[in-house]
Amino acid sequence: MSGNTFGKIFKVTTFGESHGVSLGAVIDGVPAGIKIDLDKVQAALDRRKPGQSAGGKANASVTARKEDDKAEFLSGIFEGKSQGTSIGYIIRNTSQHSKDYGNLATTFRPGHADLTYFLKYGFRDYRGGGRSSGRETAARVAAGEIALQVLRHYCPQIKITAYTQRAAGISISKVDYSQIEQNALRAPDNEAAEKMNAKIEEIRKNGDSAGGIIACSVTGLPAGLGESVFDKLDAVLAHAVLSVGAVKGIEFGAGFDAPDLTGSVNNDVMRASADGKTVNFETNNAGGILGGMSNGNEIFFRVAVKPVPSIFKTQKTVNVDSDGLFHNTDLTIKGRHDVCLCPRIVPVIEAMTAITLCDMVLQNLSAQ
Repeated sequence: MSGNTFGKIFKVTTFGESHGVSLGAVIDGVPAGIKIDLDKVQAALDRRKPGQSAGGKANASVTARKEDDKAEFLSGIFEGKSQGTSIGYIIRNTSQHSKDYGNLATTFRPGHADLTYFLKYGFRDYRGGGRSSGRETAARVAAGEIALQVLRHYCPQIKITAYTQRAAGISISKVDYSQIEQNALRAPDNEAAEKMNAKIEEIRKNGDSAGGIIACSVTGLPAGLGESVFDKLDAVLAHAVLSVGAVKGIEFGAGFDAPDLTGSVNNDVMRASADGKTVNFETNNAGGILGGMSNGNEIFFRVAVKPVPSIFKTQKTVNVDSDGLFHNTDLTIKGRHDVCLCPRIVPVIEAMTAITLCDMVLQNLSAQ
């Protein structure tokens, strides 16, 4: 299997399966001598791990699977600093219930990668989805925190903030970053989060699942990150974010509203600062990216998260026999599953954003 590595200079290669011994990653390209706070890496993993809730609130969204998600670093860091060599770590699986997936050995779950894996390879790890499981993102989150620490070495003011903007059909009505970690949905609106959680609980009791929209803001980033042809900043960010299994769409700035605007409205008016040293924008329909490069404005994008495909309603699907022939069947999924992925995908979106921007910053260092 190819496609396990992301990045050009800051390269992240992940490995491991949902029900294997461990997950992990190897990170190349971190310059030597940068302080790496492993406690912050663990704190990032704690935000994503299963069986927990933002703000300590009852959370109808998340799976009952409990994992410590403790990162064990094997190489690349000495006395709290990067050595310039490969940083390797593993995250052990300790709470997998593989027996819950025994009925999936020859039956394919709707909405999952089961069928496509089988058609591509002729064989698959059916325990929790194997390599295609969302559990793989634990390795990305650890890498994302390391990327963020490298970023802050070069861009001390950088701030990456993702949050749930909409879940189960309910949208926020305000944006207060201080409230993101105070509620079960990681929404910047506690009141809306309560309504989301109640709706998700109703959906859960019906054996179904929900999706939502995650917004992400990046501030404190210099202009000029990104390349103007194939490696445009928005193109690479889109690649990074769309590589998260549950994400089905992305838009920057005005996004899909832009086609309904006129050019005079969609263009972000530029004005010189009083001292003439900087350029300011009156609007941000471009989402902070022009010509594939950051323009110094806030980078802002939104991603569509599909409903969790593992639901507890009986579904129509197919299975395969020993002769490789498909047959219609019904399937009732067992096991422990999230109901809405939004609160756990928030730290994953932040991680993939940090990995992308870190790689772009390191590329820029060799551009002048």
